[in-house]
Amino acid sequence: MWCIGTLTEEYRCRMYNLLKLYAKPMCGDEPVICIDEKSLQLVAHSREPLPMAPGEAAKLDYEYVRKGTTNLFVAVEPKAGQRVVSVTDHRGKTDFVGFVQALLTDTYATARRVHLVLDNLNIHFRKCFDDVLGVRAANTLLRRVCFHYTPKHASWLNMAEIEIGILTRQCLNRRLPTQQLLRREVDAWQADRNALRRTIEWKFTRQDADHKLGRHYVSKLTC
Repeated sequence: MWCIGTLTEEYRCRMYNLLKLYAKPMCGDEPVICIDEKSLQLVAHSREPLPMAPGEAAKLDYEYVRKGTTNLFVAVEPKAGQRVVSVTDHRGKTDFVGFVQALLTDTYATARRVHLVLDNLNIHFRKCFDDVLGVRAANTLLRRVCFHYTPKHASWLNMAEIEIGILTRQCLNRRLPTQQLLRREVDAWQADRNALRRTIEWKFTRQDADHKLGRHYVSKLTC
């Protein structure tokens, strides 16, 4: 159950901005891309599992061996049914900037404007691009980008969380001992969902927000 406190003007302005963005028709020249990340524990079997037999399910030992952690960056264009997943060693600002740089220069090189939806993790802000690339290169890279941030403590407004939930259930819900195997599995999952153009249908509107959350509003809007 969510514990909802008072919702400030900043919260509402950011929420309304995202809901307005999500309500717009898809425009190939202005893609809306939601980005988030997930850390993952690599895990190996301590003993070889027993395969399925007639009338019996496969069996595996409850003990396992930790093989370190890894990170996944996930970008999804909900209305187009396209996503990009990248497996990285770390989740630092260099890794994040590199992921966004690849999106902008490869996947969305021809877009006139790119809308990026992000939560408030410290690596998601403009300063990190300046630190990693230098101000001039960052200006060049981001000249087409419009950043949209979720309200604090409201990452549920980022549709990348929905995509990560699907990725976890369909691809990551088993023991994966190596980064190499993880990449292979994630690449296959991504290719399949992109080929099928699996979209995300967002139904929560500004009217829904005011109806369900209105009693928590504490100030009038000036935005």
